[in-house]
Amino acid sequence: MAVKVLILEDNPVARAFLSRVVRESFSDVITITEAGDLEAARNLIALAGGSSGMHGADPFKLILVDLELPDGNGMDLLAELTHYPATKIVTTLYSDDDHLFPALQRGADGYLLKEDRFEVLVEELQKIVRGQPPLSPAIARRLLTHFRTGADAEPAAADAGLSSSAFTSSKPVPLVDKPLDHERLTPRESEVLTYLSKGFTIKEIANLMGIKWFTVNDHIKSIYKKLNVSSRAEAAVLASKQGLV
Repeated sequence: MAVKVLILEDNPVARAFLSRVVRESFSDVITITEAGDLEAARNLIALAGGSSGMHGADPFKLILVDLELPDGNGMDLLAELTHYPATKIVTTLYSDDDHLFPALQRGADGYLLKEDRFEVLVEELQKIVRGQPPLSPAIARRLLTHFRTGADAEPAAADAGLSSSAFTSSKPVPLVDKPLDHERLTPRESEVLTYLSKGFTIKEIANLMGIKWFTVNDHIKSIYKKLNVSSRAEAAVLASKQGLV
């Protein structure tokens, strides 16, 4: 079954460019659907299971979201898709904090600048299969600068509301007292957790399990949520302490 991708972008030239980036980035069979405004995107998402993605339909697994659209702001769609089972990437021309941090707060799993070269965007999107957040180099530098500002770094991180599936805190997280509710993990999630603990990448896990890397990514997000962790390392330590791996 082809991996479904939705590109929300009002500029036809930019849509075509992003479609080429997506096709070049992944070895999986890709089906790309395009939308030029929020209304069209919402209608397409409704056909693919609705905003919760829990209605039995085949949902999109990757959604690229432009921010400035003819009928509103892409951040509104991000907020609506909090529970939608897709990797959501902002693709925009805006690199300022006023756009970056609100987008992350609303659930964006990555942030790419359309002005970057084709090869750079392909490389950043490919990071998804390695379990890394796709961030344009300029955005990565901005994030590092933001969180190296000294005393206000920790409050800033809290205000930004960074997605736990994409970013980890630089401050050590206490692990000993965190309960591990292993009973809630499905057999597939337990298998993914074992491979994660052994250091396999998302693509390697997908190959070992004979499933799509998007599916592995979904399992990892579920594991993080169930175990109340925010990183691969933290999940591995908890699993090791409980004798799961």
